[in-house]
Amino acid sequence: MHISKNILYIVSTPIGNLDDITLRAIDVLKKSDIILCEDTRRSLKLLNHFKIKKKLISYHKFNEKKQIERILKHINEGKILSLISDAGTPLLSDPGKILINECIKRDIKLIPIPGVSSITTAMSISGFNDQFLFYGFLPKKENEINKILLNLSSYEFTQIFFIPAVKLNFYLEIFKRHYKNRKILIAKEMTKIHEAFYREDIIKLSKLKITDKGELTVILSEEIKKKEQFNENKIINKAKIFLKRYSLKDTVDLILETEKISRKKVYKICLRIKNEKN
Repeated sequence: MHISKNILYIVSTPIGNLDDITLRAIDVLKKSDIILCEDTRRSLKLLNHFKIKKKLISYHKFNEKKQIERILKHINEGKILSLISDAGTPLLSDPGKILINECIKRDIKLIPIPGVSSITTAMSISGFNDQFLFYGFLPKKENEINKILLNLSSYEFTQIFFIPAVKLNFYLEIFKRHYKNRKILIAKEMTKIHEAFYREDIIKLSKLKITDKGELTVILSEEIKKKEQFNENKIINKAKIFLKRYSLKDTVDLILETEKISRKKVYKICLRIKNEKN
């Protein structure tokens, strides 16, 4: 694979199991002059596993602005740079946005090296509607969380959050207040030895004992709407009234404006009433 200069590579890395890395990602990292990473100690475990020895620059949320000019200088000097996060696809609730926008501003080419993401990994086994909203980490204070969820819970889509494992039950109680008619999937230690998934109707979920220190991926399903009972007598009465003044088609349309049932059922009832009259 040809590796170009004056480019920043955004490289996805495993979220747990080190074998979940693409051949292309390994190739890019091996050919990089410098690798930008959140925690050098954590990244070294991955790099040592694949016998990759490169210069590492610590790049995290506390030094993002400070490191920008140094990083851009290396790129302009023709060095090959890659950005990785502690795990998964960079920039999804990870540092890097400031650097990316500077590269865009200065016409520095960005090349994504796709791979694992805890978001899509958890979604793939959720069984929920695949039209989803990803939020990431919520605030720590309850009043701030309530303000955000008051807005988000009005959307019927599946919703994904990252939650610190030690605070899971705190967040679950708040979720229960805002997402009553939904199911929940809690993904723990994905791709690792102690991988586990918890599924339940959110309103039925009890407190969970999870001692992990990392983050959990929490998915709330699309809103589950209760099916309305079909009241045939109600439809018959409406059909009798409307058919005195309207055509069969218009009668069906008028009934469907207020009754959430299938057109086929309404049509059959209305046709029967019409034929009885004739």
